[in-house]
Amino acid sequence: MSNIFIIAEAGVNHNGDVSIAKELIDAAKSAGANAVKFQTFKAEHLVSKVAQKADYQKQVSETDESQLEMLKKLELSYDDFKDLKKYCEEKGILFLSTAFDFDSIDFLESLEMPIYKVPSGEITNLPYLMKIASTGKPVIMSTGMSDLDEVGLALEVLRDNGVGTMTLLHCNTQYPTPFEDANLKAMLTLKERFGLAVGYSDHTLGIEAPIAAIALGATVIEKHFTLNKSLVGPDHKASLDPQELKAMVTSIRNIEVALGDGIKQPSVSEIMNKEVARKSIVARRNIVKGEIFTQDNLTVKRPGNGISPMKWFEVLGMSAMRDFCEDELIDL
Repeated sequence: MSNIFIIAEAGVNHNGDVSIAKELIDAAKSAGANAVKFQTFKAEHLVSKVAQKADYQKQVSETDESQLEMLKKLELSYDDFKDLKKYCEEKGILFLSTAFDFDSIDFLESLEMPIYKVPSGEITNLPYLMKIASTGKPVIMSTGMSDLDEVGLALEVLRDNGVGTMTLLHCNTQYPTPFEDANLKAMLTLKERFGLAVGYSDHTLGIEAPIAAIALGATVIEKHFTLNKSLVGPDHKASLDPQELKAMVTSIRNIEVALGDGIKQPSVSEIMNKEVARKSIVARRNIVKGEIFTQDNLTVKRPGNGISPMKWFEVLGMSAMRDFCEDELIDL
């Protein structure tokens, strides 16, 4: 990934409707994201009948339903995902989806998905990690709710079972994440500890945190988005709308270019200003031929196309080779 890889996380913000999913693909493409990512699962394989919803899910969905009932409403069929992958190909954006169970991994493998995303909740799921690793595909792994030891164990499993290329995403698994919990510097800790490319999966409100992550060296950014934040569902409220997504992508691309190559030298655009902004040694007053240059008859003024003031003491004490008018550039 030579450029910043931006994943527009549609997740389950299609609310189980494939037509909305296609609109999300359109929005991600229009925003300039590299990939649009969904979530592939069979609810009964993902959660038990007694699993409770997270507090943030309770606040934005029907309170009398279980997590299983909520997720059943958010499922898309495998045929739907085949349709969505084809639609992504037609639109020219990479299709990705996070698998949450073995059958879904096998299905996505049948679609020849080029990259697998391990979500934060699966980082301690040994059988799942082994299954993902068996594909041999590159892996992007979110690290929400984990410490360095847990990240290290997961990486060991992936590496020992066939994964070569891995990218770690710093993440906070709260929707939305309070800014004081974003802890962007932890991304640098991950990079230093494991020597891998790093990125940031963001759940804060707005676009400031992912832009800051780019400045810190993130190579991958993942961000939830929706068509309408007021829709019913667990992730809409903490997602970007299409205009915000486009603003984030534009800002990231600008920062990506602005980071440059790190070589400190005059840029092409500023070279033309050197003569205008810098100064030269000039005559403070009229000087006659043979007069000795002193601090009384010399000064420093713009433009900068004469003798540099850095040679001030080399010029002092020399004799004028000709007459000079006030403000005239000194030559030797």
